[in-house]
Amino acid sequence: MLPEVRGWLRRRTSCVTDWPLGDLVAAKGATTVSVVLPARDERETVGEIVTVIRRELGALVDEVVVIDSRSTDDTALVAARAGATVHAQDEILPQLKPLDGKGEALWKSLAVTSGDVLVFADGDIRKFHPSLVFGLLGPILADPSVVYAKACYDRPLNGSSNGGGRVTELVARPLINLHWPRLAGFVQPLAGEYAGRRSALERVPFLTGYGVELGLLIDLLELAGLDAFAQVDLGSREHAPQSTEALGGMASQIMLAAWSRLERQGKIEACHVPSLRLAQFRRAADGHDVLLTDIGIAERPPMITMAA
Repeated sequence: MLPEVRGWLRRRTSCVTDWPLGDLVAAKGATTVSVVLPARDERETVGEIVTVIRRELGALVDEVVVIDSRSTDDTALVAARAGATVHAQDEILPQLKPLDGKGEALWKSLAVTSGDVLVFADGDIRKFHPSLVFGLLGPILADPSVVYAKACYDRPLNGSSNGGGRVTELVARPLINLHWPRLAGFVQPLAGEYAGRRSALERVPFLTGYGVELGLLIDLLELAGLDAFAQVDLGSREHAPQSTEALGGMASQIMLAAWSRLERQGKIEACHVPSLRLAQFRRAADGHDVLLTDIGIAERPPMITMAA
């Protein structure tokens, strides 16, 4: 690990207990805070998350916004009844051709929120605790030079205290260490919980698929530098585990995100265009069926350019 990164880890890594809620409310001052929850078919969890935020963090959070990503259940209704402002993803900036993926929801949230600081959290978190929000605000409210704070936590899975995060360990971390070693200090580089200043988030592009978190790390590093980042240990985070098949699609999109940034930064010279189809196999009665998935990702430009 680079000496610069070791020093950053000591300076910029904190624990949620370092940020008492009362102190953060006092430090907030005139800064406004928006919490954004991208959600697709998350009726079982999104209502509780919104309820907890509104009940426990009313003095800290100015708005809770749910971006409904084409849910087929009543996610939007559940979120609205719990007190969130709900926007349908495809109805935001309707003049644009709709795109798919989590990154699209996050990017579009910049157009319908007003906070100086945005906190993003996944809509499928079980046993949601308000510290997942206020812990991330600590470094940003305490230090104006911090523009982006990322969560780290244990990932319980099947009885193991840290058995989750398989795509992180098998794909994202090796890519980061190989090509962006200044980012190697992030414990959970793909964590879906992070906070950022609008002034920075509006100046970087957003990838539209599961590569959005990796893309933001790389692009914000280029924009603001390593010392503008912080990470906060939030303890443990439990969510519905994905199948290995689904993780394969996620991993593919993260590889494509890395490819796009390597090419843009001149770190590789592409001699071919990557295939955007992932072939996977399922056991069938007479052998194996082939499952073909489109794993292509797109990119939205910095939101600040949309007002130009």
